[in-house]
Amino acid sequence: MFATLLVVSLWHSQAKLIDCRHCVIPVSHPVSGSDLVSAVQRSRMTSPPWPKGKKLVHLDLKGAPPKVEYLHKLIELFSNLGIDGLLMEYEDMFPYEGELKLLQDTAQPAYSREEVLSMQEFAKSKGMEVIPLVQTFGHMEFVLKHRPLWSLREVASCVGTLNPHKEEAVRLVMEMLKQVVDLHPGLNTLHIGADEVYMLGEGEESKVWLASNERTVEQLFLNHVTKVAKAIKQQWPHMTIIMWDDMMRGMSANTLKDSGLAELVQPMLWDYTPYLDVDKTVSLLEKYHSASMSEVWAASSFKGSTSVYTCVPSTQRHVDNHLQWLKVAASLSAAINLKGIAITGWQRYDHLSVLCELMPVSLPSLAACLQTLLHGQFGAEAQSKVMEGLGVSSVEVEAIERTSGVESFPGRKLAGLIVELNSLLSSEDLRFFENSMFVRGWFSPYQRQRKMVTPLITMQIHNQASTYLAMLQQKVETLKEEMAQLYPESTVQEWIEEHVSPVMTPLQKITEEIRACLKEIVP
Repeated sequence: MFATLLVVSLWHSQAKLIDCRHCVIPVSHPVSGSDLVSAVQRSRMTSPPWPKGKKLVHLDLKGAPPKVEYLHKLIELFSNLGIDGLLMEYEDMFPYEGELKLLQDTAQPAYSREEVLSMQEFAKSKGMEVIPLVQTFGHMEFVLKHRPLWSLREVASCVGTLNPHKEEAVRLVMEMLKQVVDLHPGLNTLHIGADEVYMLGEGEESKVWLASNERTVEQLFLNHVTKVAKAIKQQWPHMTIIMWDDMMRGMSANTLKDSGLAELVQPMLWDYTPYLDVDKTVSLLEKYHSASMSEVWAASSFKGSTSVYTCVPSTQRHVDNHLQWLKVAASLSAAINLKGIAITGWQRYDHLSVLCELMPVSLPSLAACLQTLLHGQFGAEAQSKVMEGLGVSSVEVEAIERTSGVESFPGRKLAGLIVELNSLLSSEDLRFFENSMFVRGWFSPYQRQRKMVTPLITMQIHNQASTYLAMLQQKVETLKEEMAQLYPESTVQEWIEEHVSPVMTPLQKITEEIRACLKEIVP
């Protein structure tokens, strides 16, 4: 773990560390009554429906990869909801071969070649295009974490950024792309990532390069991405290339045009906040157009962008994000060709962070976001479509009751169990059990160490903790059984350890310590 001083230094030396794709604004803020009223008012504000263009759903497989059977059910639901395509971010779930086999996940098997092909065939049968997303510069943690590839990092302590000066790094990227393209027959569009290239320019080779002829970090970024894009076009001349836009936001139109990148790629501008700045976003898209990037994409979010550890999403928050994107689309000049929107569903903020919301609890949010785009608002008709389409009584997953009947959408039973357990785990009685008056007053660390306690009260504390543990254990076992139907065992274990263990472990510890103390004081 970095020392605090180092973290502060890094944050000050490169402000982009704060401006990550999930953290542009603070995520924890009080919600007043007026905020709730304004949210409802925003939902009813009407914009034109989303213009023509594709509506993609982003599947982030670097965490909680669905079992193949569940993945097919999700694809069928996406088709029914009106999705045109899938933006597939495989990361370590892709069946890389040869020297790249070390990139495959070790916690669970990567998808097999046959499974990747069957997923594509099923999606195409439902009228959906499959677009792979392969990171080629930043967010390459799943590649550069491996010891044999450490030398390809820009900075030793930054696991995600590739050193753009090493020819071996470009060869690695091209081999990754080749294997992905080869396993996607008839592929016409490829997303090369290139967002959040942290610490670029901080490596020793980069410092030497920058010192020559007064070069800039902007040029360093553009050189690498242009090199990759040209190599792609040389190998697959027909390929349309999409990339994230954030590293280009501060660049001038002339800088972009002079780099030669503009004629090679289509930028995808992402903003996942409910307070998206419409004027600023329109201005950015107009800048890209003036740089000869006339074909552009938008990227919104239906999950995985509230906080790094969010368990249950807020539909309203994500609907508000799409309402803002509708305003952006309505404000663009006719000269800007908006190719479509990718509705992202991040499963981790990056490869090494914890799990965000799982897909089952996020499907009401996805359906609501799509209806918002289709209607130009999220009024009564759009809400009714969501509730009818998913067979639910509310668009907010937290209000979905747990039922034992037929699943109205794939994973509904698990969604209900997660909501129920999350509510219990979040209760102050459990989460702050050790801060209760009785524990602090009659079973403090001082008292435990000396084993001098009041038996009557500590026995009551023990009984209460045991009751909570029994209640939790029953719900956890039910949830684990259901989750294992949809996800690999490694996902089940991780979810339990991240969400349940922090609450259960202190309760278990306190019951054990009480039993030990009572042996010293009760005959």
